[in-house]
Amino acid sequence: MPMKCYVAAEIGTSHGGDIIKAEELIHAAAQSGVQGAKFQMVLAHEIIHPNTGLVPLPGGDIPLYQHFESLEQPLDFYKRLQELCRKYRVDFIASPFGATTAQWLQQLAPPFIKLASPELNHFPLIQQLVSYRIPLVLSTGVSHLADIEKALEYCGDLPVTLLHCITAYPAPEEEYNLSLLKLYRGLFQCPVGVSDHSKDPLMVPLTALTQGASMIEKHLCMKRNNRGLDYPFALTPQDMALMCRELAQLEELSSHQQLASLQDRWGEEKLAALLGTGEKKLAPSERENYSRTNRSVHGLVDLKKGDVLSTENSALLRSEKILKPGIAPQFYPLILGSILNKDIPSGEGINWQDLLVYPSGNNNQAGERTTEPG
Repeated sequence: MPMKCYVAAEIGTSHGGDIIKAEELIHAAAQSGVQGAKFQMVLAHEIIHPNTGLVPLPGGDIPLYQHFESLEQPLDFYKRLQELCRKYRVDFIASPFGATTAQWLQQLAPPFIKLASPELNHFPLIQQLVSYRIPLVLSTGVSHLADIEKALEYCGDLPVTLLHCITAYPAPEEEYNLSLLKLYRGLFQCPVGVSDHSKDPLMVPLTALTQGASMIEKHLCMKRNNRGLDYPFALTPQDMALMCRELAQLEELSSHQQLASLQDRWGEEKLAALLGTGEKKLAPSERENYSRTNRSVHGLVDLKKGDVLSTENSALLRSEKILKPGIAPQFYPLILGSILNKDIPSGEGINWQDLLVYPSGNNNQAGERTTEPG
């Protein structure tokens, strides 16, 4: 039974650079009934700084930058993935994280490009992607309504789909607040869906469908007991197939029948928890990630008092757990050319109080400083 709702199996980097394992995952995704297989085009330096530190995994803490480096693959690898997707009749989809991987995707010309939640405020990247005129899918985890509005301003008239998401791994089903999908559709007049990081294969996807979701993204792995960032909440091929079957069956019912069916299955209280209030706010499980998993201005090297800020010695990176967040990305063009009034260790966020700002053509005297906009 074909689905109207588009389902993407998020393979991400679970292939580990092994093309045989990648083919196994793509084949499993296709057999489960999804329309797309999605990958992450990781270049570590586009995402975080080497001093980002450790992240906890079931098998122990790992250095995140080195882990991302181990996932790096050349463009030819992704060309091969695209060929395998054609072989198994699923769409090749991928997420870029910076200028280079965005250029790679332009060459591959997928049906759409998926932007992960932490890149929702990476406005230079969004502008670059918009220039390619390839439709965008934006994940909206760890964001406020104003963050989504700002990202959409940069998208202009490009076709965009918004995916509601919670940036927590795994994410509790009862925090999903899925009635938000109707708010998004009404406010932004665009297709909506869910990028689901919860463990359950059915609760969030099926409930999202009742709220108008036209796209579901869910992580896929061959076995849940493997070591990796995504395995604790990824679906096995069997559970992915179950999800696709249940979505197709639910699509055949009227809106009233859909909600009644889910209420009979999970009970009124559970369904109400899944639907939530419809008010856009950070979920409890992702609150501490705000300003840390999304982008801000960071130094790339040890910066000294008197240094001039440039794209060679700074970048828009994720802060993660240890490093201090910096100035928001929309102000990055404004502060380039500023002079630092203090030393900043490599990797740390750069904030307004760290700068002496000299706008072009302005003869400010030493010691004067702009105030933080807004």
